[in-house]
Formats: sequence, structure tokens, C-alpha cells
Amino acid sequence: MVSFDVVSPFTKIPVEESLTLLSQHFNKETLSLYKHVLTSTYLCVDGHFYEQTDAVAMGSPLSTVIANLYMEDFETKAMEKATHKPACWYGYVDDTFVIWPHGQEKLMDFLIHLNGIHNKIQFTMEIEEEGHLPFLDIDIYT
Repeated sequence: MVSFDVVSPFTKIPVEESLTLLSQHFNKETLSLYKHVLTSTYLCVDGHFYEQTDAVAMGSPLSTVIANLYMEDFETKAMEKATHKPACWYGYVDDTFVIWPHGQEKLMDFLIHLNGIHNKIQFTMEIEEEGHLPFLDIDIYT
């Protein structure tokens, strides 16, 4: 058992690529609304205003939906291009539970493959120890 986690997912989901993905599912009018929400993020810190210029905004209700959509597409493409594939891959936003049947060396190759797909989307990996794997605040064991 293995778990892969995306490092800082909301601050890494690329807006332009997400909009391209959304354009495959929605008409121009709806897409313009998504674009407005995703590219109009401002925050105030110590009286100074800042504009977020990349990635989806943490705390926005739309961010989880966009992150799910983007990561689903990312994972599909990653599996299509993988030399060795997991026996199962269950994702929940930025966390995945994986059964890996190909051994430790090929597992490291798979992590390198995942981290080589997009420079902003990087994964950490946790391998089961003594038949236990923490995943989404639960202990999965064999």
C-alpha cells in the first residue's frame, strides 16, 4: 500500500490549464464566469492589497471543484503514460491510495514519472510500514 499526496495543491493548480479543461465542458458564457472568478482573487494583508496571479484561491468554494477536475485529468493522463501502473488508484482531491504490485524500484520510477508531468504538481509518497498506512486520518492495515 502506498499513498501519494500533492504538495500544496490549491496553490499549485494552474488556472490557464484549468480553464482549457473547463472549455471542453462548458459554453463560452459559462467559461467567462469561471475565468472571472479564477482570475479575480484579491487579498489584504496589513492594509496592502495583493492580487493572486496564479493557482486557485484557498478558501474559495470553487477551488475544490477546480482542483478535483484538474487532478482527475492529471491522474488520467499520468496513468495513460505510465510504464508500470498501480493495481488500484483511488484519489480524493490531492490524496491517493494505491496498491503497487511492481516492487520498490519501480515504485520510485513511478514517483519520478508523476513528478515529471508538470513542474508545479509534485507528489510526496508514503509507503506502508508493518502492514499499516495512514490515509485521510485513518489507519489502513492488511
